[in-house]
Amino acid sequence: MSRKNRTPEENERRAKIRELLQMGNISSMDDIQNLFKETIAEFMENGLDAELDDELGYSKYDYRNKDTDNSRNGHSNKTLRTSFGDVDVSIPRDRKGEFEPQILKKNQTSVSQDIEEKVLSMYAKGMTTGDIEMHIQDIYGVEVSDTTISRITDKILPVAKEWQQRPLEAVYAVVFLDAIHYHVRSEGQIVKKAVYIAIGVDLEGRKDVLGMWVGENESAKFWATVLNGLKNRGVEDIFIACTDNLTGFSSAIEAVYPKTEIQNCIIHQLRNSSKYVSYKDLKA
Repeated sequence: MSRKNRTPEENERRAKIRELLQMGNISSMDDIQNLFKETIAEFMENGLDAELDDELGYSKYDYRNKDTDNSRNGHSNKTLRTSFGDVDVSIPRDRKGEFEPQILKKNQTSVSQDIEEKVLSMYAKGMTTGDIEMHIQDIYGVEVSDTTISRITDKILPVAKEWQQRPLEAVYAVVFLDAIHYHVRSEGQIVKKAVYIAIGVDLEGRKDVLGMWVGENESAKFWATVLNGLKNRGVEDIFIACTDNLTGFSSAIEAVYPKTEIQNCIIHQLRNSSKYVSYKDLKA
């Protein structure tokens, strides 16, 4: 934005910034980086003090308005990782240990709160811990060890297991059963895996992913295991099962859900029918 287009508020802010740079004797980018670190620390500490005031119901030394048996109990130090480097922050404490700060949570060690989410996202896309370590360093300027990355990715395992074993509805109107083939990294090699997916539509029309399972390749035998797993998780009946007509698939469904009507997926029907049509007639 050109100077002539700046608002009075922006001009005033710029003047304060110039004054701050002069007072701090800022003469290099390193000085600016240190100033940013001090600013982060000041912002965090002021915010934490305000949160504790709100938690206790009275400000520091304002004992007239104190209406609690809890009180301040000094400070503890925490080192935060930031894109500008490590920042030391003084954390206020309460005597009962009930204070749960929000601006800087108790177990938070970085102001980049989404780092763990980024690690999990990259891990889900098949990146190695070494690759993730380098990407985090490049993006945030933060060093994260292989051990830390493994600790972060291990957090998702109990969550995934809980989702995989969660109870399901007793009856589903429609369940779509299909496998998608992906190339994944396994022991240093790229191999193809089949991901079995079951998507259910309940009696109120809500769609839900019932589960995902990884196998070597699609087979009716594996589908039988999947269907038995659904039954063990509470699915008593399926009105319509939509499949790709894999050899032996119908028999596997009938063995577990004998009353289920089996319907071939229309996309697979079109694809299978088109094999017998010459290329010049496919579009028509």
